[in-house]
Amino acid sequence: MEKSLKITGMTCSACSGRIERALNKIDGIDEAKVNFATEKLYVTFNESKISENEIVSAITKAGYGIDKGQKKEKMQPHQKLLIRFIISAIFAVPLMIISMGHMLGMPLPHAVDPMYNPLNYALLQLFLTIPVMITGIMFYIKGIKNLIHLSPNMDSLISIGSLASVAYGIYAITRINNGDTAIAMELYFESAATILTLITLGKYLEAISKGKSSQAIKELIELSPKIATVRRGNKEIQVKTDYIKVGDTVIVKPGEKFPVDGTVTLGSSSADESMITGESMPIPKNVGDSIIGATVNKNGYLEYKAEKVGADTAIAQIIRLVEEAQGNKAPIARLADKVSAWFVPIVIALAIIAAVGWKIAGESNDFCITIFISVMVIACPCALGLATPTAIMIATGQGAKNGILIKGGDILEKAQKIDTAVFDKTGTITCGVPVVTGIYAVNGSENELLTYAASAEKSSEHPLGESIVREAEKRNLELFECEDFEAVSGMGIRTTIKSRNVIVGNMRIMEKHGIDTKSVKNQFEEFSADGKTAVICAVDSIPCGVIAVSDEIRPSSKKAIESLKSSGIESVMLTGDNKQTALAIAHKAGISKAVYELLPADKVSEIKKLQQQGKITAMVGDGINDAPALVQSDIGIAVGSGTDIAMESADIVLMKDGIEGVDTAIRLSRATIRNIKQNLFWAFGYNALGIPIAMGLLHIFGGPLLNPMIAAACMSFSSVSVLSNALRLKKFR
Repeated sequence: MEKSLKITGMTCSACSGRIERALNKIDGIDEAKVNFATEKLYVTFNESKISENEIVSAITKAGYGIDKGQKKEKMQPHQKLLIRFIISAIFAVPLMIISMGHMLGMPLPHAVDPMYNPLNYALLQLFLTIPVMITGIMFYIKGIKNLIHLSPNMDSLISIGSLASVAYGIYAITRINNGDTAIAMELYFESAATILTLITLGKYLEAISKGKSSQAIKELIELSPKIATVRRGNKEIQVKTDYIKVGDTVIVKPGEKFPVDGTVTLGSSSADESMITGESMPIPKNVGDSIIGATVNKNGYLEYKAEKVGADTAIAQIIRLVEEAQGNKAPIARLADKVSAWFVPIVIALAIIAAVGWKIAGESNDFCITIFISVMVIACPCALGLATPTAIMIATGQGAKNGILIKGGDILEKAQKIDTAVFDKTGTITCGVPVVTGIYAVNGSENELLTYAASAEKSSEHPLGESIVREAEKRNLELFECEDFEAVSGMGIRTTIKSRNVIVGNMRIMEKHGIDTKSVKNQFEEFSADGKTAVICAVDSIPCGVIAVSDEIRPSSKKAIESLKSSGIESVMLTGDNKQTALAIAHKAGISKAVYELLPADKVSEIKKLQQQGKITAMVGDGINDAPALVQSDIGIAVGSGTDIAMESADIVLMKDGIEGVDTAIRLSRATIRNIKQNLFWAFGYNALGIPIAMGLLHIFGGPLLNPMIAAACMSFSSVSVLSNALRLKKFR
């Protein structure tokens, strides 16, 4: 059983790590993954051993909650944080002025001047600090609770640091009251209040950034219309999209969005499917054509039968895949989680060691407290926890907007290593539908040749025959009825049309019936050499000509292969087709290596050979007959309109019919990993540089100490800088 739950109460990656550790040690839970950026838990468990309620109970016991979505919050998280910041600032700003203003020559009222009334001066600072602490009470509740559970997090650092400042301040007040007025100049109330205020500001900016980074999901959800028109009985009624049933007749007028997936039953129009497939040109829609929900009806009245509703629609599956991708951690993210789990207790230990060390060295209590607070504050691992999941969230969302569905952070990380792209031919490099691409007529016109061939093929169900019939219909040719129809397996057909004996097929059927093919032999061989299937039509034992049928390469295939080549990626084509056709298609597409006449199992063997050579492979196919090869390759990429089988067997799904998205997916992967490495550099580098300075390293050589307020500002800036860098991925094209 797989389940996703919305977690409340997390404040940093240490929180997500704590939940994962608490759940993964429970019998019956196979795997628990928490994405701090999306605040979601993805858990796989055995229902016979553990229930969902027991999982929720374990989460609650760990100190966190579950958002069941039953009641809608009046305010968004970022709005609450903004209010908290404003309240904190109202008290923190005057506190800063009172505590530090006199250093800048700013006069204070006699009643609170430290020179005349040091006790009032200290008490006023305490009274201004208390409201800030109350406003930031959640830092203390969560931080101390996690400390008790031996799983300290960022809140634990903030709590210990600010409480140490206030505790020392209260101790100083008792000293002042006993006559030691000099200590009034060594208070740290303003440090505690400013730290809490700046951390709240950082949290607010972080919440805003996280909201922007998940915007792609929100945009996808908003694509579907809320209301739809359906026909039930003889009435047209408007219902909520959620209430549409499979089999309903849905009515969509020009300019309206299609609410669900289905098949056209009446009317003719075109659809803008760019938001799903990335295809910029409108797609014609006639009776029998498929409809993708959330796309736009451009210019005609359509009625269609609802076939996939609710969670089964293409847009719902896209949203599910993107959410799962964002919850599936890349190995580089798991590394950051492990570091975060050890980081917080190590920082607490370093802060204590530094403070005790300076005390032993003969420094004053206030000096040691400054060191302790600075180390605790500057080391908060927010940036570390956000470095990877935020970049992955934005990248997968950006991919979805461009019609590229990436099923996980691990896949995103692996895709950037691809050096060999392996392509199926039919339906991947080619369009997948045979069409007439050449006609050579002798003893009559092209239309006469087509009329006889199409009339004969009309009774056949062979795809090549269907393409000849379609070409005749396109030319508005009148077709005749057949008599004595006979299909000869592997050769062609023989029939009688208007009392004339008609044979359509390959050379073997002509030889079988003793027909002289000298007049068409050269053209037949020329079509075949070009990778086309040549069909001869003979009437009353005299050849009328040759029709060439082929599955043409997609217009975008050659350009896509060139793009991959420029990215340093080798392209290989695998096909079950014959040697001549395979080499011709490979040449047209610009692929230097083609392996032909393969069964599905043979394709798997070919990919294994490449992997044994040390190649990192991406198999690109239609996701149905290529499923074994898609699974065997390092990365499976399905091309098409997102069929169920394609989504199940592939790691990446290209919603657009074409292979140009392969290079885009790899470039997106490379850009994302590069972005993550930059983020981790900022996070790790910042802490590696900041902690020694906070411990007093510079002071040993006569340099300054790191003021706790500056440490708090730097810590907030590091988180915002990491998020801002990740948001640059939204510019990827």
